[in-house]
Amino acid sequence: MARIRRGAVGLTRVAVGLATLALVTTAQARTLHVAAETDSSLPLVIYGVLDPPQVRPLLADFHRRNPDIEIEYHNLETLALHARVLQERNAPRADVLMSPAMPWQYELANEGLSAPLDSPAAAAWPSWARWRQELFGFTFEPIVMVYRRDLARRMAVPTSHAELLNLLQQHANALKHRVVTYDPRRSGAGYTYAIEDARISARYWDLVEALGQSHSALETTTGAMLEGLSDGRYWIGYNLIGSYVQDYVATHPELVMVVPQDYALVLQRLVMMSREAPHPATARRFIDYLLSAPAQRLLASRTTLGAVHPGIDGDGTAADLRARLGDAIRPVQIGPGLLATLDTLKRQTLLEQWQQAFDNHSTFTDGPMEPSAPFSPTPVPTASLPEASQP
Repeated sequence: MARIRRGAVGLTRVAVGLATLALVTTAQARTLHVAAETDSSLPLVIYGVLDPPQVRPLLADFHRRNPDIEIEYHNLETLALHARVLQERNAPRADVLMSPAMPWQYELANEGLSAPLDSPAAAAWPSWARWRQELFGFTFEPIVMVYRRDLARRMAVPTSHAELLNLLQQHANALKHRVVTYDPRRSGAGYTYAIEDARISARYWDLVEALGQSHSALETTTGAMLEGLSDGRYWIGYNLIGSYVQDYVATHPELVMVVPQDYALVLQRLVMMSREAPHPATARRFIDYLLSAPAQRLLASRTTLGAVHPGIDGDGTAADLRARLGDAIRPVQIGPGLLATLDTLKRQTLLEQWQQAFDNHSTFTDGPMEPSAPFSPTPVPTASLPEASQP
């Protein structure tokens, strides 16, 4: 078993596969440590936006294959990761960076803060899932909607963006404070989905206006949205990360996940090696591992993150999702278009439009409000529930 490095605060021990990982919670981030099993260890520091339940299987398997590497994984939110990397640009602490905030990751690479990987795995990675040999998409995760099952007793449940808009327009009062989505002002992932939705859908701003009219709550993580949906504060969640949702609804039968039928955004977590990585050798080994067939099989079979590797098929893969959903799948493209979304004027314009839609419409994030009660137990006619799509 791996030796556990003890931290000063909040240490818990979590057994995963063949490795034991220590979880340390601080004000800035949650940190996972895996100690090496050899006398002369090699350090590896990772900054990531991937919650412990999803990253643990990867770290445990990598540790099993590389017992000489001591791993320090920092789990941050998207914009916090980006800010920390920029603060440390002259003296980087992290060897590897991975985040679903695709424009921000591309910006870091485009500014020369990434290093190329000269390896067969990097060269063979699908061209649609990488930029040069520096930035690699290693997951394939649809963006989904979630609703409470008991919502179907009150109104038709949404299975597409168009149906969500109609629902908000027809039931504005009933849904007041009951819908939740990302805050694009405070979440890099949320901003990415907003800019992509605006590009794809001619009625996107109608939907944003309807969200504002219904006083929708704005959160910065999928986890916070799921907790609010589970405890009944929210009835519908819009633009949640499907990989997290799929795990959560498996143990929360009161919730249903829907991959929108009209179109489904798909994000990829982008991984890169820091240009001045303190430990470049271990960084290369870890990224090569993420791009390997064993790691991608693990992503497909033991997580809900989705495998990209073209040699991996079946459930939990990009190939399977494309085969089932066809043209409805809209992956966010890795390329210069991502950088364009961070143009100062474009970003300011989008956020101002969001702000205008929510002007004079308070949300839960604006301050304390009276808690919302769960659904009334009063019996009402039931409607049949549609089958939820699964990524």
